[in-house]
Amino acid sequence: MQSYLLTDQYRRPIQDLRISVTDRCNFRCSYCMPKEIFGTDCAFMHKDELLSFEEIMRLVSLFASQGVSKIRLTGGEPLLRNDLPVLVAAIKQIPEIKDLGLTTNGTLLGKQAQSLYDAGLRRLNISLDALDPKLFGQMNGRGIPTDHILKQIHYAQQIGFKIKINMVVQKNVNDAEIIPMAQYFKNCGITLRFIEFMDVGNDNSWSFQKVVTKQNILQKLQQSFQLEPIEPTRFGEVAKYYRYAESDAQVGFITSVSESFCSSCTRGRLSSDGTFYNCLFASQGLDLRDLLRHGADDHTLLQAIVQTWTQRKDRYSDERTAQTAVSRPKISMSYIGG
Repeated sequence: MQSYLLTDQYRRPIQDLRISVTDRCNFRCSYCMPKEIFGTDCAFMHKDELLSFEEIMRLVSLFASQGVSKIRLTGGEPLLRNDLPVLVAAIKQIPEIKDLGLTTNGTLLGKQAQSLYDAGLRRLNISLDALDPKLFGQMNGRGIPTDHILKQIHYAQQIGFKIKINMVVQKNVNDAEIIPMAQYFKNCGITLRFIEFMDVGNDNSWSFQKVVTKQNILQKLQQSFQLEPIEPTRFGEVAKYYRYAESDAQVGFITSVSESFCSSCTRGRLSSDGTFYNCLFASQGLDLRDLLRHGADDHTLLQAIVQTWTQRKDRYSDERTAQTAVSRPKISMSYIGG
């Protein structure tokens, strides 16, 4: 049986760290940063409030010493952070980090994909919620057309990136796009992941009635495709994957609402201002930036990280009800990262 360096109150190890490198985003998706709330006068963090790359690297090394082997860079939109390939190259030098990925809306890949690849990045998760250009423009809140994102996806694929597409499905919004999206990315040989609409933050007017569950989506897909389930390859795997029969193409489901995976959650999150959160649905976190900037040594930082994780009892998705989803204050997704 595998032993872990650091586990929480439910014996869940910390293996994955999501790092938000900026709270800024050039989209205004309704489920994350609705434009009615995050308007043109929205005040984002000042540069000095963000963790520097040196501060991020110091923390990554400490987390790696406690069992973290997988890093995902997020935002906001992470490609809005200047010189991101510099951070990628530095993380790739840490021996314990075996897997490095980045989540993006794809708008800026044409300018940065090659430099990110040259720095050592190999995996991209790209958000795309519809193929229909009018619908997608409405959903991203900026009128950005689908064709622009598809061009970036194919460009990154040609460079050599391994790509997954993330689609947040909302009832009576983009659920009619399930089959077109599946067919398109099956033909491209790119994995499409359907994400159940989650109550991240308190700004997206979430309700159970807006959720399209994995079972609903799977039933719809099975009317057009023959799918075979794939066994998970690692403890803490978030998505449930299926393979199209007679094909290597796959489709996945992230089921935070209908089939909670709290019991195997191995993910911590570091916000762009240096706060460490134990859960995507957290209300509070550990201010590591304050410790860093007040001269804390590595031992003190590590003590704080270990104490925070070992006391972790978070299992929000297991406990979610209509009441708690509305009443519990949660950190915005643009702040904590996806």
